[in-house]
Amino acid sequence: MRTLLRQLRIPAALLVAAALVFAIPTIWGKPWKIEHYYLRVLVEFALEHPMLLSYARVLEPYGLDFHSDDLEDLSIEAQLRMQDQAEDFLAGLREYDRGDQTPEQRLSTDVLEWFLRIQAERRPFLFHGYPVEQMDGWQTTLPDFMLNIHQVHSVRDAENYVARLEKFAPLLDQLLEGLRYREERGIVPPRFVLARSRAQVAEILEAAPREHVLHTGLAEKLEQAGIDEGEREDLLASARRALADGVLPAYQRLDAFLAEQEARARDDDGVWKLPDGDAYYRWALRFHTTTELGPEAIHALGLAEVARLRDEMRAVLAEAGIDTTEPIGAIDALSRDPRFLFPDSDAGREAILTGYREIVAEASSRLPELFGRLPEAAVTVERVPVFKEEGAAGAYYQPPSFDGSRPGTFYANLRSVPETSSFNMRTLAYHEAVPGHHLQIALAIERTDLPFFRRVIPFTAFMEGWALYAETLADEAGWHPTPYDRLGKLIAEIFRAVRLVVDTGIHWKRWTRDEAIAYMRANTGMAESDVVAEIERYIVMPGQACAYKVGQLEILRLRDRARGELGDAFDLRAFNDLLVDGGAMPLVVLERVVEDWIDARRADR
Repeated sequence: MRTLLRQLRIPAALLVAAALVFAIPTIWGKPWKIEHYYLRVLVEFALEHPMLLSYARVLEPYGLDFHSDDLEDLSIEAQLRMQDQAEDFLAGLREYDRGDQTPEQRLSTDVLEWFLRIQAERRPFLFHGYPVEQMDGWQTTLPDFMLNIHQVHSVRDAENYVARLEKFAPLLDQLLEGLRYREERGIVPPRFVLARSRAQVAEILEAAPREHVLHTGLAEKLEQAGIDEGEREDLLASARRALADGVLPAYQRLDAFLAEQEARARDDDGVWKLPDGDAYYRWALRFHTTTELGPEAIHALGLAEVARLRDEMRAVLAEAGIDTTEPIGAIDALSRDPRFLFPDSDAGREAILTGYREIVAEASSRLPELFGRLPEAAVTVERVPVFKEEGAAGAYYQPPSFDGSRPGTFYANLRSVPETSSFNMRTLAYHEAVPGHHLQIALAIERTDLPFFRRVIPFTAFMEGWALYAETLADEAGWHPTPYDRLGKLIAEIFRAVRLVVDTGIHWKRWTRDEAIAYMRANTGMAESDVVAEIERYIVMPGQACAYKVGQLEILRLRDRARGELGDAFDLRAFNDLLVDGGAMPLVVLERVVEDWIDARRADR
């Protein structure tokens, strides 16, 4: 669910369209057209997820905000109901004869069928995840959502904000119910996950209601909205009551349980320890990579890529006049070189953000070199919220809203200034902003001629593979002015190759957390704090980190195939547009799309 909250964005006027155009067959019977069925799936899914609707902001322009005072339903019953729903959706989709569909409809059906099928296959592992964890657990998702997603433009919006605060306690109690339910079935996170999560809960509990970030955040929103001072104080008083009577006591209950569970937890890190853990991990790899590559094949692929990239590093180091005997040691030394570091202060943090913004602006101006279509939505650079930065990744991207009220955002983690070396910044900006996540996701959101679901369904291997491919594109286009910047690109790439090794090492080969940390340190030269955060991320998100390299390598393979078959007729800009033209999709479906494109281009010669 939390992955969906990061990635899914629900599209425009769902209920209006359903009601006015084809209400009865679409909602209660078998829709007449396959496109209507696509919409029915999306409407039914959206109605189960009020927070996703707030992320997307597609109903608000039509005066529909019924969802804006509500949070998700985390009850066991709701999760089982949604699993049934996915399986029902799949059965309904298969009732439509593919022979009656156009090529574009068949493509859409293939995308949706793959997504629903992998969801249906999840049933044995429905509760295998950790809903409280240091990366993106509900304990930080809730305040992050209120501060960064829930918008306040009116008194009604502010009242909805308070109503959502009042629903924190029921949701957190459902969360507790789910934790107990999982533990009864042998599903308990490693001890360190509970310790890290408790530290985040402690930070949320640290402030009194008047100084609490959920109160001060509302005060800031009210001031920006120009709400009358008297109404502001009434609303803030209501928020303080919600915090004192509901939010903070619920977090205290959660912390008490986490403390008890921490005392019972073990230090085994891989999901092999869970019931049918090996089968779960194979499912997780299929889900994230959208391929049939098994853990042994992925592990071997990672080892081969690490060896190849070390050789490329040696070549770039030699170009910079640096000894290449031990490339990782040389990189480690460069990461501590004052030439590439920022002052360890608030001024240094601001300098980092300014640097990222300058890189994004420069890259945006050069996008026409590589693409024929560009997104209309802007992208901004912001700091990861302080209350979640300790357990968060080094960076992440949040897509724009459908109504244009929120831009895409590249969040940079500034928990430790020395972790940021200037020669790594270009590649990170290319990955998270342009030509990476922002370009691909914003273009998909803006494709109003696509079925709605194809603009929003996340496929990790495609989306992260695209972002890593975007790093390669930028390098090939000469966007790295120095050998050190090119070295930054290789550091980022070997980092993703190492992920293949350590993710499968932890979850399949039963490596310990310390063994995985040691391997990543030895093969990336990354700062110890960065490595620890990354390894702990893979432990709670099995398989996800493998999607990056698998996706990039498949895109590069398809590009090589197209270039080889088309020769002089191959057009890089057209190929890149093809990849981002249809939204995210499984890699097995993408291969067929590229094959059809090659055939069409060959026929046009």
